[in-house]
Amino acid sequence: MATVQLTAENFEATITREGITLIDFWADWCGPCKMFAPVYEASSEAHPGITFAKVDTEAEQMLAAQCGIQSIPTIMMFRDGILLFNESGALPGHVLEDIIGRAEALDMDAVRAEIAAQEQND
Repeated sequence: MATVQLTAENFEATITREGITLIDFWADWCGPCKMFAPVYEASSEAHPGITFAKVDTEAEQMLAAQCGIQSIPTIMMFRDGILLFNESGALPGHVLEDIIGRAEALDMDAVRAEIAAQEQND
């Protein structure tokens, strides 16, 4: 599956849609980003039901700043608009697959209930 290029214009619509969206924040000059790219691509091929997206932090500096990106690569994962994972560093393939499996197994109704409970306590 081809990855979706995210920009400031399509970011919000992409992350808030139903299902899982993985985002790779990267730059062309970044060595670890280049090493991670084949791992990310292979995972996208293995999971056609997941949206795999990329943000070029050089072209989308404002978006990267809004997302709090301080080092790259950074991987974010959203499910049904809820941020589940946000970590810097190139992930090994088995770790990426484990994170995807955990996200797929989540009971999102329980996650939403937990978020609502936390918001009431704040």
